[in-house]
Amino acid sequence: MEALFPHPTPLEHQMQSLTYLTLDKDVRQVRQPEVDAFAAQISGGVIGMADAAYEEARKVWNGMVDRRPALIARCLTEADVQASLRFAKAHRMLTSVRGGGHHIAGNAVAEGGLMIDMSGMRTVRVDPDKRVAYVGPGALLSDLDRETQAHGLAVPLGINSTTGVAGLTLGGGFGWLTRRHGMSIDNLRSVTVVTPDGEVRIASADSEPELFWALRGGGGNFGVVTSFEFQLHPVGPEVYAGLVVYPFAQARQVLRAWRDFCESASDELTVWTVMRKAPPLPFLPESVHGREVVILPMVWCGDLAAGEKAVAPVLKFGDPIGSHLGPTPYAGFQTAFDPLLAPGARNYWKTNNFSGLSDAAIDMLIDNAGRLPGPECEIFVAQMGGAMGRVKPDATAFVGRDARFIMNVHGRWTDAGEDDKVRNWARGVFQQAAPHATASGYVNFLTEDEAGRVADSYGPNYARLQATKRRYDPDNMLRMNLNIAPA
Repeated sequence: MEALFPHPTPLEHQMQSLTYLTLDKDVRQVRQPEVDAFAAQISGGVIGMADAAYEEARKVWNGMVDRRPALIARCLTEADVQASLRFAKAHRMLTSVRGGGHHIAGNAVAEGGLMIDMSGMRTVRVDPDKRVAYVGPGALLSDLDRETQAHGLAVPLGINSTTGVAGLTLGGGFGWLTRRHGMSIDNLRSVTVVTPDGEVRIASADSEPELFWALRGGGGNFGVVTSFEFQLHPVGPEVYAGLVVYPFAQARQVLRAWRDFCESASDELTVWTVMRKAPPLPFLPESVHGREVVILPMVWCGDLAAGEKAVAPVLKFGDPIGSHLGPTPYAGFQTAFDPLLAPGARNYWKTNNFSGLSDAAIDMLIDNAGRLPGPECEIFVAQMGGAMGRVKPDATAFVGRDARFIMNVHGRWTDAGEDDKVRNWARGVFQQAAPHATASGYVNFLTEDEAGRVADSYGPNYARLQATKRRYDPDNMLRMNLNIAPA
């Protein structure tokens, strides 16, 4: 898409141009001197297709995403983001925003457009007295956990340390602490955001409250967040956590017992269910490695002495193959599943929310987990409720407060020749789960072919989100996302 010459003369350089795609996917060109002037404003520089760093810079977590931006702006400051949005607006250039680059849909990469890359903005500053953290848009969960846990504090985040804080939070954000302390958005005090007009705004409950409402769950539709302010809670540095693993033959018994146990579990305890082929965990016999199992990962974030008693019933759901439970560093447990979610593999997900799990729904899940299309594929069901469910559905853009369980059908593989096999399996599970599920889904798990589910996932909040979009992004400049079109 770029017309670049190895050693152009000054006159030749002036006559060159960059080919790009507009918001409407039309092909246009911008003169090289304008590109040069833009690049001069960006602290980290601007990368084009001919640059040595280009191939690495365009990669994201999901190996299925193979898009080629015309330009990558490596932003290191708020002013860089302003300049990028103004350049994109002036040329109606298709624009994407990269924080951690972990989203399943790969919306961080705009084919033929401009990528605003904030992955270098990873600063985390903690005020332990106020129990507040100030977080840059490129920070990963590991960055935030490391800095907060140094003071015995934490904010509810996800479960994979390489996930970006920005994307996770803007879509809602849930993990091991959500039942006790709410979602990531429930702990957001304010954000600094650059809106598509290039203006810097502070959004909070007292300043730009409608924008703040929309950003808490509405994704990157309304502006580019350059700083997050989170409320922190005393957590750890150790929690009582670990895994209990059951044979797949006992799946029906175990899942029904788990479901019933969840009904009265303390908010301080979170227990998930994962059905997959057993990884080579050291506490499991080699004879079960690579065979289907039911894994119950859990975290008790209360008093350590009470943790063992709180999780004891989980060991009695059946006859465990093995277990590994005890006091463990919270930040360490946040990395426990990283090896199963390393970047570069091909990934395709399908998600459903459930207000409850009937026996029929459990049987459906078990049946499909018995037909996993590959050794890295899995079905996990996260226990929700607790503090998350006590927030009113219209208090934030995120509407799925009634979800007691969230399912993710995780297709993961390496051979492109297996794309159809894995995706068809995942889609099949989703379709079979739909009669048992609510209409909404967790937007952070939606894939690029699920634009039709966006409105359903926001339910009664969608019209308000469209009105907010019209106010802050009437031209839909920020459309490389789970898009909310202006009303």
